[in-house]
Amino acid sequence: MRRARIPASALTAGFVAVLVGFTSSAAIVFQAARAGGASPAEVASWIGALGIGIGVTCIGLSLRYRAPIVTAWSTPGAALLVTSLVGVPPADAIGAFMFSAVLIVASGVSCVFERAITRIPLPLAQALLAGVLVRFGLGVFTAMRVDFGLVFSMLVAYVVGRRVSPRYTMVFVLGVGVAIAGAAGLLRLGALHVAVTSPRLIGPTFDVRTMLGVGVPLFVVTMASQNLPGAAVLRGSGYRTPISPLITATGLTTLVLAPFGAFAINLAAITAAICTGPEADEDPARRYIASVAAGGLYLVIGVFGATVAALFAAFPAALVAGVAGLALFPTIAASLAGALGDERTREPALVTFLVTASGVPLFGLGSAFWGVVAGGAVLGALRLGRAG
Repeated sequence: MRRARIPASALTAGFVAVLVGFTSSAAIVFQAARAGGASPAEVASWIGALGIGIGVTCIGLSLRYRAPIVTAWSTPGAALLVTSLVGVPPADAIGAFMFSAVLIVASGVSCVFERAITRIPLPLAQALLAGVLVRFGLGVFTAMRVDFGLVFSMLVAYVVGRRVSPRYTMVFVLGVGVAIAGAAGLLRLGALHVAVTSPRLIGPTFDVRTMLGVGVPLFVVTMASQNLPGAAVLRGSGYRTPISPLITATGLTTLVLAPFGAFAINLAAITAAICTGPEADEDPARRYIASVAAGGLYLVIGVFGATVAALFAAFPAALVAGVAGLALFPTIAASLAGALGDERTREPALVTFLVTASGVPLFGLGSAFWGVVAGGAVLGALRLGRAG
């Protein structure tokens, strides 16, 4: 029997997803761990537990549903912990993580979250996705102010790749970027070393004030700022994967790994869009290979956390910004086309896009949540006006 070939485009999409996800927010996780009084070994344990949890859920859920399901740690959750964990005993923090995970599991098992997601009109979901991703598209051009030669060369490589071989465009772009960065001496490889992550178990204590003051806000921002746009990515990309089992699985994984520092594992949005788009594979039914590849890399992060952190840190920021934005160009274009195609929902979709793209949080909830609220309010008002 002939063995199925794994396309290079899927492997590249998986690598780019991990590269973008890790380099864009790992520093916040480090800060959150230190705010909670974690030692260097415990910080490494946090990264290891998160990497293993993300890897297992990426691979397991993608193979189960044959869809590109990418998970991630909660970046807004980590940002919340940077301030809320100051002065909190580590055992109480772990208890709050577990309490948040129980609330996430309850949301999945009860199907409350999925019922709310299915009520969002598809054009608004696509506008939400475009609003989440647009800053990465803009990042390609703002990064040119930092290193014009590098990023412009990657842009040229992207255009040439789209013309010559669309399927392998990002393989070409990444290769050009790394080659130019290496030739210019921008790759910081001196800090690379091999080190296996050693897990550190901390038994939880369940302090009511910490569970309410840390656990509940962590649950809210994870659901509203991560799982909501993450579900929108799948739906906006044409995948009808049931959401409740995904939420339940990420919550259970967090619950098991929380004592080792996995504060919140959830659906990814930005990195998921890299694996759900045509750059991963022209055939939507085969794009799950990209998320499985991403999961494999996250498992490596879990086992060799410090080593992989040094590897990703070796890439210059301009290269990462260029790769992220260019990889998302097709998804941004398709999302905008779907969001604004229907005249009846065009203005509500535009409001959703603009509010989400603003990036302005309100009352501790991210702009993605308020984008849906604002767009839904405008859509309801317009429908009411037409009915009247």
